[in-house]
Amino acid sequence: MGRISGRSMETAIVVHGGCGRVEESSLEERRAGVRQAAERGWEILRAGGSALDAAEAAVVVLEDLPLFNAGRGSALTRDGRIEMDAALMDGATRRAGAVACVSRVANPIQLARRVMDASPHVMLCGAGAEAFAVEQGLPACDWRELVVADRRCQWEREHGTVGAVALDARGGLAAATSTGGTSGKLPGRVGDTPIIGAGTYADQAAAVSCTGTGESILRMTLARMAALWRERLGEAQAAAERALAELTAEVGGEAGPILVDRGGGFAIAQNTPHMPVCAIHAGGVVVRSHTTGS
Repeated sequence: MGRISGRSMETAIVVHGGCGRVEESSLEERRAGVRQAAERGWEILRAGGSALDAAEAAVVVLEDLPLFNAGRGSALTRDGRIEMDAALMDGATRRAGAVACVSRVANPIQLARRVMDASPHVMLCGAGAEAFAVEQGLPACDWRELVVADRRCQWEREHGTVGAVALDARGGLAAATSTGGTSGKLPGRVGDTPIIGAGTYADQAAAVSCTGTGESILRMTLARMAALWRERLGEAQAAAERALAELTAEVGGEAGPILVDRGGGFAIAQNTPHMPVCAIHAGGVVVRSHTTGS
């Protein structure tokens, strides 16, 4: 398992770009991508913005980069189309928004935010979510515009959800996650990403975003479990590793949770060789893509 932790009295953001195994030659570009996303979120935090705004903005950056499996560059379903999922959650209020199986919105995390802010619901899916996007004034796109032909993205199409967790100067916590799903999935398949408590979760104590095998993460409600372990153990890294160990032992599958807590402690755990991540906090910047010791 990978290990990284830190403390901050002010603000923090952690961003992941998916977990799995990739060609070594691609790692520099992946690290650059997650750093770009984390720096965008950090700018918002340092300007006094909310954790929710910072996490959302970081994920938008990754949705726009074709290297990652979210937004542009999303995985294709078995019938050759794109269906994307996204969710975000505000820990202070427990408000959440999610979308599933959307194809006509370039940045599904922004649509998830609109679901949270401008509707009485937590999740919308498919055509209903896309109609709501039009109602909210989000620009529509043809799903074909989001398809990336370059096969360097094959790994992400199999493994690479993206996400961010953030802590703001007021102690607010938030999580945001976005994905194109798995390559060759059945049309209508929904993984863990938009399910609150599975791939995305935040409360007043911790915020968690997960990547990996969606069906395994769903079965374990991994994000919520990691947050509960943070409350029981009192330490971010121990909580992330404990939750991941339970998933690995009980249902198997690849996974990588990231977590930030109310004290500024943050953690990244993974049971895969690679997971591009960037953590920025008052003490500095950490960027990595490997498990410790690899």
